[in-house]
Amino acid sequence: MSVMDAVLELRGAAYSDPDAVALVARVQKEYAERYGTPDETPVDPAMFDPPDGFFVVAYLDGVPVGTGAWRRSPVVALGGTSGVEIKRMYVVPEHRGGGLARRILAELETTAVAAGHDQVVLETGLKQPEAIALYESSGYVPIPGFGHYRDSDLNRCFGKRL
Repeated sequence: MSVMDAVLELRGAAYSDPDAVALVARVQKEYAERYGTPDETPVDPAMFDPPDGFFVVAYLDGVPVGTGAWRRSPVVALGGTSGVEIKRMYVVPEHRGGGLARRILAELETTAVAAGHDQVVLETGLKQPEAIALYESSGYVPIPGFGHYRDSDLNRCFGKRL
């Protein structure tokens, strides 16, 4: 069955949800493979609880295959007044290339607007060219560095007005 034939469901979840935990572990393993260490950005799971945050798990035919989240952010960019930071964007390798990440990102943007925010920011790295391509093709533009890795040569920060 192709991704096109599968049923996609995006479900809001707690960061502690077993499917979320398993997928976050997979993305951390991938970060370690690409960068030598997992993401060491301090994360309090409560940051992703509504109304100050949102975490989503993507399911294809009931199987968890991706995640994305946002949390309130003090970063002000692009003339925005209330922002969120995207975190934990991930699609399992066997389901990449079918538009799932773009659907997750759209859900994050929609829920951020519904929560009253007008901008989104994120950090990614040069060793994730597919992520950079997704963000740029989705209207994100480079912004000044912020966050845990702001001084890293591999860090790239992007933002978008919503």
